[in-house]
Amino acid sequence: MSAAIITSDKVVPMTSGSAATPVRAANEAVPVAPPVVAAAPREPRTPVSEILLNIFKAVFPPIAGMVLLIAVWALLAGSGGSIPGPLPVWEAAKVLFADPFYNNGPNDMGIGWNVLSSLQRVGVGFGFAALVGIPLGFIIGRFAFMNAMLDPIISLLRPVSPLAWLPIGLLVFKQADPAATWTIFICSIWPMIINTAVGVQRVPQDYMNVARVLDLSEWKIVTKILFPSVLPYMLTGIRLSIGTAWLVIVAAEMLTGGVGIGFWVWDEWNNLKVEHIIIAIFVIGIVGLLLEQCLLLLARRFSYGNS
Repeated sequence: MSAAIITSDKVVPMTSGSAATPVRAANEAVPVAPPVVAAAPREPRTPVSEILLNIFKAVFPPIAGMVLLIAVWALLAGSGGSIPGPLPVWEAAKVLFADPFYNNGPNDMGIGWNVLSSLQRVGVGFGFAALVGIPLGFIIGRFAFMNAMLDPIISLLRPVSPLAWLPIGLLVFKQADPAATWTIFICSIWPMIINTAVGVQRVPQDYMNVARVLDLSEWKIVTKILFPSVLPYMLTGIRLSIGTAWLVIVAAEMLTGGVGIGFWVWDEWNNLKVEHIIIAIFVIGIVGLLLEQCLLLLARRFSYGNS
């Protein structure tokens, strides 16, 4: 026996075998179940023990190294030598850094002023070296004739000790401060020239061929092709130069006098304050470490591997 279902516009017959499931009209919308969206898998949380282990691996080795250094230092001081131990140096450091920027005249200034004076000399000499050395490195690396002409001069002058240039600076400038700056300039310029030139020479030849096909100007070649490729080499030269400059300024100031960390060390030796000399050694090392770390961060910032 057949039946019928009355819809809004027509009668739809229904057979006896489909009594439980009515047949929908052709124009009736069929409901569609919403798609099942799989929940994104949660990232597994790092266990607290693993975090503590990573912190331990990062912190413990440097602390162990410093403890070993202090232990060896204390052992040498306690063996009857004239080197003061860690405790006397610590007490002297607390007094010294209680007022590091006092100023009682040009011959009696705090250690802070001496460090800033040395950094100023390093900054001026290093800045002039960068202004001369980096463009010269581009020229040497870019043009084979300039490379052949200047390579013997660089090879001859680069091994000369920076302090050997100090008397030349005193002869030319007649003053100790610009002579020390000149020494920083001459010792800082070689790493920047050499590393920049090597970076230019290692630019892939395909890049230069494309520039030749596009008929780019020399300025476009330098700014769009050479400079981005040479930047990591250039930053390496800058980092080497700043380390050398900070090493040389201490020795130069010992010879020239005036205000500076090198002169301060020599003056404290004349006053037989060995504790202050050891403090100055740590200060010089910390400042040099900070300068190098800042340049390392800058180099990583412009490294292609981290971009």
